[in-house]
Amino acid sequence: MLKKNGINSYISKLVITLIYLWSIPITLSSKELHVGKNYNFKTIKDALSACQKFDTIILHNEHFIESNLIIDKKITFKSNEGAVIDGEGKNQILTILADSVLVSGIKFINTGISFIDDNSAIKLDSVKGCIIKNNIFENNFFGIYLARSSDILITENKLKAYNKKESYSGNGIHLWYCKDIKVIKNYVSGHRDGIYFEFVKESYIKNNKSEGNLRYGLHFMFSDDCSYTNNKFINNGAGVAVMYTKNVKMLGNEFVSNWGAASYGILLKDIADSEIKNNYFIKNSSGIYIEGSNRIKVEGNNFEENGWAIRLMANSMDNHFIKNNFMANSFDVSTNSIKNFNTFENNYWSEYKGYDIDKDGIGDIPFRPVKLFSLVVEKNKPTLILIRSLFVDILDAAERIFPILTPETLLDNSPSMKKIL
Repeated sequence: MLKKNGINSYISKLVITLIYLWSIPITLSSKELHVGKNYNFKTIKDALSACQKFDTIILHNEHFIESNLIIDKKITFKSNEGAVIDGEGKNQILTILADSVLVSGIKFINTGISFIDDNSAIKLDSVKGCIIKNNIFENNFFGIYLARSSDILITENKLKAYNKKESYSGNGIHLWYCKDIKVIKNYVSGHRDGIYFEFVKESYIKNNKSEGNLRYGLHFMFSDDCSYTNNKFINNGAGVAVMYTKNVKMLGNEFVSNWGAASYGILLKDIADSEIKNNYFIKNSSGIYIEGSNRIKVEGNNFEENGWAIRLMANSMDNHFIKNNFMANSFDVSTNSIKNFNTFENNYWSEYKGYDIDKDGIGDIPFRPVKLFSLVVEKNKPTLILIRSLFVDILDAAERIFPILTPETLLDNSPSMKKIL
């Protein structure tokens, strides 16, 4: 019996030893491949052809004119000296087809414009576990393009494009059919959409700055269970569009100076069961435009110096606006209907002229945020030229006293007397 146990113990130790020895060559075989004029590899393509799994390719401080590069092994691809890869405006630069690839410290410039291939500086296709970190992207059609990928980190990259027309511009960070993607601390400017999500699940966008993009700072479509927090969307064609989506959290963002005839801080179209909380909407044409959207909780936001703070279309229902600050907007709330199926509660309105006799911090009379003139403007935009006229003041005052055309039930029964912190 002892002899048999001794044999079993010996076999177990042998198996463990073999497994350990098997792992050693993998670790020892990983190597660094240096690319540059004074190194073994003169071109990136040669290094990619020679590399093995777990290797590191290091680009030195040179200007590499190469494109259609493919990474199909788990490697690290980086530069410690600011190497540049130039596509010369012809093709895609880099395609990643392997899991767990790290790309960092490289400048990618001048992809070709293609409306068929969606040429990108970096395209990740059907991969997982990759990291794209601390790179610079300049004058590319698409910057970073992800398709059918998961568990990807995109962080600390700078993306800048220069085309003036949407039709000749791709998106900065583009995701299609992806899951569990983290987009953190990136800067995106000058693209069609700064960040684009389509059919993306369980992903989040955090601490990014998206400004000066031609269409949207962020564009969400068919992307459930995602969140974006603490981002800045400044001076884009429009701030953010969230469409055909549910269970989205929009928390702690800044929407500033997204100004134009069809510009918004946030455009909500056909979304449901979502949350907009603790955001800042400052100097936008419209803070939030809501169409066909239901069960949205809008809480703790600041709306300041916007054209319209809230544009609430008639086909939106069961939305709850609570403890927001509305300050110095041309129109706090506008709608295109005399019906209302939404609630406003305990908001601060700088236009409120009521009183608080019992000193509980809540106004003793309700506040009607919809001005009659806002209904007129919804139906006839050129009438905006009259906005500061005495006629409009008299019109709105009369409607507040004897409401006929504005929604009778769209009111805040408990307006806050002080700005909510």
